[in-house]
Order: sequence, then structure tokens, then C-alpha cells
Amino acid sequence: MRRKSIALGALFALGFTGSALAQQCGGDFNAWREGVRQEAAADGIGERGLSALNGATIEQKVLQRDRAQGVFNQTFAEFAGRMINDYRLKNGAANLKKYADTFARAESEFGIPGPVIASFWALETDFGAVQGDFSTLNALATLAHDCRRPEIFRPQLIALLHLIDQGWVPANVTGAWAGEIGQMQMLPSDYYTKGVDGDGDGKVDLKGSSPDAILTAAKNLQSLGWKPGEPWMEEVRVPDQMAWEKTGRVTKLPRSEWAAMGVTYRDGSPLPADGMATAVVLPMGHKGPAFLVYDNYDIYLEWNQSLIYTLTAAHLAARLAGAPRFDVRSPEQGLAPETMKQLQTKLAARGHDVGKIDGILGAGTRAAVRQEQLRLGLPADGWPTPTLFSNL
Repeated sequence: MRRKSIALGALFALGFTGSALAQQCGGDFNAWREGVRQEAAADGIGERGLSALNGATIEQKVLQRDRAQGVFNQTFAEFAGRMINDYRLKNGAANLKKYADTFARAESEFGIPGPVIASFWALETDFGAVQGDFSTLNALATLAHDCRRPEIFRPQLIALLHLIDQGWVPANVTGAWAGEIGQMQMLPSDYYTKGVDGDGDGKVDLKGSSPDAILTAAKNLQSLGWKPGEPWMEEVRVPDQMAWEKTGRVTKLPRSEWAAMGVTYRDGSPLPADGMATAVVLPMGHKGPAFLVYDNYDIYLEWNQSLIYTLTAAHLAARLAGAPRFDVRSPEQGLAPETMKQLQTKLAARGHDVGKIDGILGAGTRAAVRQEQLRLGLPADGWPTPTLFSNL
């Protein structure tokens, strides 16, 4: 389920030059690898890192995983219901207690609440139990050589070679298929630029040391702009009628305006009549679950760009902080993946930019749906229904 905004600025600051983005992809792998080797040497990578690159190979299973991310065809209720399970809630609470001192340090030094970090820890690797068995070197070489997204993965390959060269990780380090490493599944560039020695043993080990992983995740979230002491997401109730076109993550209004429209907390208590900027997110339409999201929720989208994943991670953090399970309510029927593809084709034919026709309800498709709902006089909540599909 991937991710993530890449810290290119940090790479450039380390001397990873813009040539990494300009190099050609594809073609003969040995010739391409030699080009990477020359670039790595120019970036100051020594013989240990360069020797590791010599052993990099293409792995077809990485390409297969890259092109088959069907998990995002699930609705929020389906995905969150599967991912927020008793195991993760129980072990999340246990780990918050076990590493209480480390989590306290994460909040005091970086401003990140323990439940926020623990939620990523749970979803990414089940608290370090499932870190991935792909060769990180081969995975990044494969994705950097592939012409789909080389501008993302080539800089990560260079960053990995720096980690190997300086002895932070071995050449045979393993992780996720997209190159993330360790208990929090950090990209090599974040590992290299934000790694924290949390257990005081003189090294940063994001695979074997939970304190290192916790504090590195906290530093990473801080660097993305987390606002200490502010909320990230709260469940709310919405009225039967309101200006649905104002909902959605990108439209932020003062809490006082949402309160004036009839939005309340889940238990019916009123929202504060203040100016804190918030958005009302309806992942399954105006009859489904409803959440008030804050500026800190935007940081989740820096970690992972999927609305469904980030809402799940944010809600899991809220659960670990004591909130109840979200109320599914009674959402209208959605569209099956093949019908969603047909919908995207119709929307594209009407001039909307929905991106790839893939059957996934992404930000572009939601925005297009909202515009067509407005045009047709339907509740403009961004949730595609059979009614919308037939009207188009």
C-alpha cells in the first residue's frame, strides 16, 4: 500500500544530485546499473556500497506487486474492519505500556502522541513481526530500472547504498516490496536522514530495536509538520441535510461553521464554536461514517497517500487513545471495481481528470464524482452510487 511522499529535499541536502531524476530507465540492466554506479560514486559512496550494487538484480515479483494493489478496492468500512482487529488493539495497548518511557520521549522531543506512532507500527508490521522478506536492494533496483516511477525509486536506491556503505544496514537487508525497511517501514532516505538511536547502543537499527523505530517515526512525523498538542481526527454526526459540496478533505472551515450546519460530536454534544480549521470527511457518503479531520491528519497523507489507509490509521490511533469503534451507519451502496472503471471512463469522457482507469476511488475520482453530483442535483458527497452511474 504505497506510499509515500519522498523527501527529495533531504536527499539533495545530502548531496544526492538532481542527476538521479534525469537518468534514463529501462534498457539493458547491466548498462543501467553502471550508470547508477557512476552516480553513486559521484555522491561519495565508497567501495562497500558500490560492491553491493554489483549484486543487484531484477525481481519480477516486485513488479507484480507494484501493479496489483487491489487492497484499495475495498471500502473504508471493509478495510478498517479488517485492519483494526483485536490483536492490534490488545498489542497496541501492551506496547504503549511496555515502551512508555520511549513514547513519552517521542512526545516530549518531537510532539507526537504515542497512539499515533503505535497505530503506524501496528498497520505497517504488526509491531515488528512482519517486516517483509524482499531484498531491499533488488526491490529498489527493480523499481528504479522500471520506467513507471523511476524518479521516486532511483533516489531511494542511492540512499540505500549510502546506508550500506556506512554500515547502517547489510547489503542483504530485507523489507517490503517497495523498499521500506524496519518495524515502521521507513524509506531509505528517511532512515538515513532521520534515524534516531533510541536505545543508546550507538547505532540506528530500525529492524531490531523498537525504541529506535519509535523515535525515528516520531522524528519523521515531526519533520512532515505535525502540530503538537492538536487533534488529528474525531468522529462526528452530520445532519440529514447540509451543504454536502463543502465536505471532503480539501475544504477546511472553522469548527464554528460546521457546528452552525448541524455537525456534532458522535455523542450529540456540540462542536466548539471556534476558528480551528477542520474538514468533514465522508469516506462512504453522507449516510456512512463521518469524521472531522484537522491539519495533523494531512501528515498521515504524507506517510501514505491513500484516504482509506490514512483514515484507518488515524482511527486506530484514536481507538488506542480511548475512542470507541466508528459507527458504520447506513451508507448507500457503492460500486464494484469493474463498474467503478466504467464510471471513471464516463467521467474522463466528460473531461474530468480521474487519473488511471483502475477501479480505485482516489482523490481525482472523488472530485469528479462531486462535480457530477452537483450538476445532477444529487448530494455532492463524493461517494459514487448506482444512481449516479445510471444518471451518467
